[in-house]
Amino acid sequence: MKQKMALLFFLAALALTACSSDPEWADQEAHEKTEQLREQYTPFIVGTWHYEKTLEKQRAFEQLTFNADGTLSGRRKWQARQVVTIDGQVQYTDWEDIPDMNGTFKGTWKLVWERNSSGVGENRIILYALWDDEDNPIIAYSHNPLFGYADATTLQFVGHWQNSDGWTIYERGEAEPSF
Repeated sequence: MKQKMALLFFLAALALTACSSDPEWADQEAHEKTEQLREQYTPFIVGTWHYEKTLEKQRAFEQLTFNADGTLSGRRKWQARQVVTIDGQVQYTDWEDIPDMNGTFKGTWKLVWERNSSGVGENRIILYALWDDEDNPIIAYSHNPLFGYADATTLQFVGHWQNSDGWTIYERGEAEPSF
């Protein structure tokens, strides 16, 4: 009888500890900082953003729509041209779309705080999306860049087309490419 009571007591104690409603995070600090990051910036990030940049031999347009449920949709138009010499004259070829870098895509996004390989904490925005091509769904985004900030008019993270300071700056709102 004592063994049965001891076993029942042990099982009851195990059940109570196993059913705790408080999750245990592998890195409590990362969890808390991620929650703070999301609380601070998600209201600003949700919405539509765009950027456009033209360089000597490349130009790019991108529009991203971040939804509150963590889904992402967007469209991209990237073009390039070459420098050629014809009859001793340096000229540019016509602009051409860059293969596999144009069209619309859908995926997910989220903000996280994580430690880099040196143990230093960083704010990141994780983007993952596939091109809208049912016959050949390839990755349009698989990117977890540093996240800078977001406010009512500006979204900043390290993207494909960086400014001289290393950041890609998106402006709020829908837009059409100028090219």
